[in-house]
Amino acid sequence: MDLFTHSWLPYFYLYGLGAVFFFSGVYLVWKTKSLDMDKPHHRKWMKILFLGYGWFMAIHAILTFLALK
Repeated sequence: MDLFTHSWLPYFYLYGLGAVFFFSGVYLVWKTKSLDMDKPHHRKWMKILFLGYGWFMAIHAILTFLALK
């Protein structure tokens, strides 16, 4: 059994395709002027969104790595 195609390839697909949709959604919100980065609560929620995406990506990678070890 090839570990890459059964573990890491789905991981890269999940977060790669997810990043395309996530960043295109953020771009759409930014382009339609729905996002005002001058407002503190808008900046706070953008940080939460980006850090949340990174957090789940990191946790998933760590758990995948530990499962394969």
